[in-house]
Amino acid sequence: MTFREHMARMTVRALAEFPEEATRGIYAVTFRIDSVDQDPRFPYLAIGYNTEAEVARLLAEPNPPEPWEARWSYAYFPPSGLEGIRIAGHHREHDPDGAALHRREATAQGLWYEDDDELPDAERDMRDEHLDEEFHALCVDLARHLHTGHHIAARLGRPVPVILYDMFRPDEMFTLTGEANPTDLVAEFLLTAE
Repeated sequence: MTFREHMARMTVRALAEFPEEATRGIYAVTFRIDSVDQDPRFPYLAIGYNTEAEVARLLAEPNPPEPWEARWSYAYFPPSGLEGIRIAGHHREHDPDGAALHRREATAQGLWYEDDDELPDAERDMRDEHLDEEFHALCVDLARHLHTGHHIAARLGRPVPVILYDMFRPDEMFTLTGEANPTDLVAEFLLTAE
């Protein structure tokens, strides 16, 4: 099995783990792109969701956030949307199979290195950048797969957008989410990006 195949299976599995009582109110699937200790060699994806009830709760607070922020900003996501309900990728604790597959493939591509390897900084930076870009592109493809394979619609009874975000590269959220979803599903989300 490839790392890509493993990740596709894990994202579909995460959808199946969304609590039944939450499915009717879910308006977005969330993909938090991260890495262990901010090291691009260990990328992972926290897969979760957000609900209409959570947005309503935020907007009912005494000093509520702006409606767009309450709905779409990861700063206001509850644990189900920020931490997710499943972690997949190169995370030894939460996904040992994914960690092994990712390392094997990164090694085969000549991108893996150990901390004590004598590599010039420029070479480390190039490898880190390539690993990071590759994982972000994979996450976009995974979201597309959830749409084209009708996995989201089958689980939730309707299509909803997948919001992709990396808290350390916040401006990329709009590009990644735009690339990962059908245009009509992200029109409201992308309004603020204009």
